[in-house]
Amino acid sequence: MNRSSITFIDQIILRSINCVPTSEPVLTTNFLSKFWFSSSSSSSSTSLQTLPDPHTKSIGNPLYNILPYTQNPNNLVDIICSNLKERNSQFSVVHKDIQGLLPHLGTKEISRVLLRCQSDSSAALIFFDWVRNDLGLKLSSHNYCLIIHILAWSHNFSRAMELLLELVELNRDVSASVDVFQSLIISADECNWNPVIFDMLLKANVKMGMILEGLRTYRQMVKLGLVPHVVAFNFLLDGLFKSNYTNQCWEIYKDMERIGLHPNSHTFNILTNLFCKCGDVDKVNEFLEKMEEEGFDPDIVTYNTLIDSYCKRGKLEDAFYLYKIMYRRGVIPDLFSYTALMNGLCKQGKVREAHQLLHRMVHRGLTPDIVTYNTLIHGYCKEGMMEKSRVLLLDMIANGVSPDDFTCKVLVEGYQKEGKLLLALNLVVGLQKFGVSISGDVFSCLIVALCQENHPCAANNLLKQMSLAGHRPLEYIYNEVIQSLCKSSFLEEALLLKAEMESRSMRPNSVTYKALISCLCRLSRSVEGESLMRKMIESGMNPDISICRALITGFCKERIMDRAESLLCFFARELQVYDTECYIAFLEVFCEEGNVDKLIELQDRMLKMGFTPTSLTFRYVIDGLCKSMRLGKNHGE
Repeated sequence: MNRSSITFIDQIILRSINCVPTSEPVLTTNFLSKFWFSSSSSSSSTSLQTLPDPHTKSIGNPLYNILPYTQNPNNLVDIICSNLKERNSQFSVVHKDIQGLLPHLGTKEISRVLLRCQSDSSAALIFFDWVRNDLGLKLSSHNYCLIIHILAWSHNFSRAMELLLELVELNRDVSASVDVFQSLIISADECNWNPVIFDMLLKANVKMGMILEGLRTYRQMVKLGLVPHVVAFNFLLDGLFKSNYTNQCWEIYKDMERIGLHPNSHTFNILTNLFCKCGDVDKVNEFLEKMEEEGFDPDIVTYNTLIDSYCKRGKLEDAFYLYKIMYRRGVIPDLFSYTALMNGLCKQGKVREAHQLLHRMVHRGLTPDIVTYNTLIHGYCKEGMMEKSRVLLLDMIANGVSPDDFTCKVLVEGYQKEGKLLLALNLVVGLQKFGVSISGDVFSCLIVALCQENHPCAANNLLKQMSLAGHRPLEYIYNEVIQSLCKSSFLEEALLLKAEMESRSMRPNSVTYKALISCLCRLSRSVEGESLMRKMIESGMNPDISICRALITGFCKERIMDRAESLLCFFARELQVYDTECYIAFLEVFCEEGNVDKLIELQDRMLKMGFTPTSLTFRYVIDGLCKSMRLGKNHGE
C-alpha cells in the first residue's frame, strides 16, 4: 500500500473518531504507527512535503476554467504560493492583484497554502499574519495548528509559543468539543512536526492559568506514549502546587518512574515545598534520603525551603541545625537563608539575636537587602523598641537601601502603638528630605491615625502634602479629616475640604454630613445646617435621627421656633422620624418663657402629628404651668 493510500485511510479513521463523542482523543494502531514514523523520520523533510494535498478538489464551477488564469478561483492557492515565493517580504502588495479572488479564500485554502510553505517557515508566517491582520479573516484551529507545527519544526519556538498561547486563549470559552491537543495530533498527520510542541501546549495551558487543562494534556500525552520533557513536567508540577492541587501533584510524581521520566533537582525542590506547605516537615528527612538515593544532593533552594518552613512553624532549633549542616555539606547560606532565620527569631521576640545574625551575615560578605532590613525593623517595632528601629532605618539609608511602603508603614504603626504619632509625622517629613518616596498608603495610614488621636490640623496639613507628593487621596481619607476638623470646631477648614472633595468628583458620606451639620448647629449656624441637609437629601442620602436632633436643638437655641417646628414636621411626615428629644427641646423653650398658651397649643399639635407624650413631656408641661402661675402671682403683687 503506497503512502497516499495510507493517508487517505487515516483521514477516514479520524473522521469516524470525530463522530464519536469522547472526552479524550482515541487513535488507532494504524495512526500511531504513522505517528511514530513521521516523528522518527523527521530529518527527511522532502519526502513528507511531497504528500498529496488533501484539499486539492476544485472549487467546483466548470465555468471558472474559461476565466483568465489570474481570475480563476481554482488557481488561488497557486497564485498565492507563487507570489510568496517571488515577493516574500513585499507579499502584502499582492492584495490588489488578487482582490477579486479573496472572497474564495477560506480556511481550507489557507491550510493548503500553509502546507505548501512548510519548507519556508518565514513565508508561511508572512502569509498567516497577512490573512489574520490585513484581511481580518477568522482562522480555524486547524490553520493555527499547521502554522504552529511549521514554526516548531523550523525551531522558531518563541513565535510558535505565542501563537499556541493565542490558540489556547481563543478556545478557552469555546465548547469542550474543541480540543487543541487533538487538533495538533490531527494536523500532525499532514505536515512536519516536532514532539516538543506537546510540551509547549502543556506549558501554554499552565501559563494561561488553565492548570487542570494542562493536567489533561499531560494525561493525553502519556496515553499516546509521548513522554514530556522533565522541564515541562516540572512546569505542570509547579502549577499544580501553586494552585493547591496537592493530590494531583503526588499522582503525577508517581507516574514518573512508570513512564520512564527522571526527576531533577527542581522536581525535588517543588516536592520539598509541597511537604512544607502541607505541614509534613517531619517526613522531609525520609524524602531527602530518597532524593540522595536518586543521586541528587540538596541544593541551596532545598535548604532555604526547609529553613523557611521550620522558622514559620517556630521550629528554630531544626532551622539552625540545617543552617549548620549546610556548611558541612559545602552549601553556603545565602541572603534568603539568613533573612528566614532572622524572621524566625523576630517572631519569637529574639530581636537582639536576629540583629547579631545580621552582623554575622555582613561579616561573611553578604549585603542586606530591603527584605532583610524590613524583617529586623518590624521585629524592633513589634517589641516597642522604636529608637532601635530608627537607628536601623538610618543605617539602611546610609547603605544605599531605600525604604519601601512596608518600612514606612511598620514604623508609623509602631509609633502609633507607642502613642508617639508626632514622631511618626516627623519621620515621614525626614524621609522625604532624604528623597524617599512616601506611598499613598503610608500617608493614608498616618492621616487616619492623626484623626483618631484628635490631631485634625496635623492630619489636614499631611493631606495637603499627600496631594503635593502626587497622590490622590481617597474618599474615606477626606471624610475622616472633615469629621475630625468638625469635632474640634474647625468649621471653615472642614467646609473648604468638602468643596475640594466635591471638585474631584467625590462626595461626603452620611457620617461627614452629620459632622458638618452638627458643627454648624453647635456654632449657631443652623440655617446653613438645614441648607446642607437639603443637599444631602438631593444626593440620595436621608438624614438620620442625630441630624434631626442637631438641627432642632440648634434652631431652639437660636430661638427660631417656626423653622424648628417646620423641620420637626418634615422629619415626622416625610422621613417618619419621631424623636422625643426634639419634642422636649420645644417644651424646654416654652417652659422657660412660661408661655402656657403656646405650650398647650404645641402639645396638641404634636399629638395630632403622631408624637406620643411621655412622663418627661408631661413634667415639662406641668413645670411650665407652675412657672406661669408663679409669674402671675408676682405680677399681681
